[in-house]
Amino acid sequence: MDYKDLSKQEYTARINRVMDYIGQNLDKTIDLSMMADIASFSPYHFHRIFTFITGETPNNFVSRIKLERAAVLLQDRPKTSISEIAFQCGFINISSFSRAFKSFFGVSAKEFRQLSKAIYIKNGIRYSKNCKPISKIGKNVQHINDQICSVELNEIIIMDTKIEIKQMPELKLIYCRHMGAFNMIGQAYEKLFRWAAPRGLVTSTTKTVTVYHDDPAITGVEKVRQDASLTVEEDVKVEGEIGKSTIPAGKYAVGHFEIKETEFEQAWNTMCLWLTESGYQPGDGSTYELYHNDYNEHPEHRFIVDICIPVKPL
Repeated sequence: MDYKDLSKQEYTARINRVMDYIGQNLDKTIDLSMMADIASFSPYHFHRIFTFITGETPNNFVSRIKLERAAVLLQDRPKTSISEIAFQCGFINISSFSRAFKSFFGVSAKEFRQLSKAIYIKNGIRYSKNCKPISKIGKNVQHINDQICSVELNEIIIMDTKIEIKQMPELKLIYCRHMGAFNMIGQAYEKLFRWAAPRGLVTSTTKTVTVYHDDPAITGVEKVRQDASLTVEEDVKVEGEIGKSTIPAGKYAVGHFEIKETEFEQAWNTMCLWLTESGYQPGDGSTYELYHNDYNEHPEHRFIVDICIPVKPL
């Protein structure tokens, strides 16, 4: 590997550390100097490098992540006040939050909360539970056949599977981050396995895990962050693009699926519908897919996977 590749990997790793810190500290004030310190760059160089790697400035990234998190909470936690959500997402007062939210989403936080939530996805179009087509942020109804759900509802959402509330264990992970289209995450997994296998970290008990940091109903797919991950038993010294993280133990809605590569959308739709009728709401933490097989070795090339969503009672 040449110095150019090594440098790129090291820079990516430092930016990932900053992203991880932001995600774990949304209730705090996070300025450029703090982010630069985490990345071990001067503020000037950090700003240029972060912008080059992510396509947006550090301050814009922080603002977007906080506003998108607020949007998720507004719809997932209707009993929590708008001001409390604003403070949880790091805004110092409700007026600054209100201005920023309306500027970003085009509607006020109150109006956004009243909009239908995207539950199902089919062919890139998002639908509310009552089958109304809506845009990613809910402000522009998409021009689509309103009768699609009455005709194709089962095809869109229903899969025959067992979904249950389970206490899931803590998972120690090493990861390679992917940002963008879901079907391109295989490239991150290839990098991860190339790094992990020679170090003896791929064993008969190793599981692959895809961790999602953003809600695709809120965040543009080109900016959705996904971690291609492997479980590890002990702490691992990572380097380059390979990072490490921990999914805490907790209560999750777990759906067990045996599906083809083209059926993940339908599986997630099934989970989302079930959640709206379960008496639970999304909890804190990231959703993830826990894989139990190598689909290449399955006679029908199917993934045996658990979709896990953190939950708490309504």
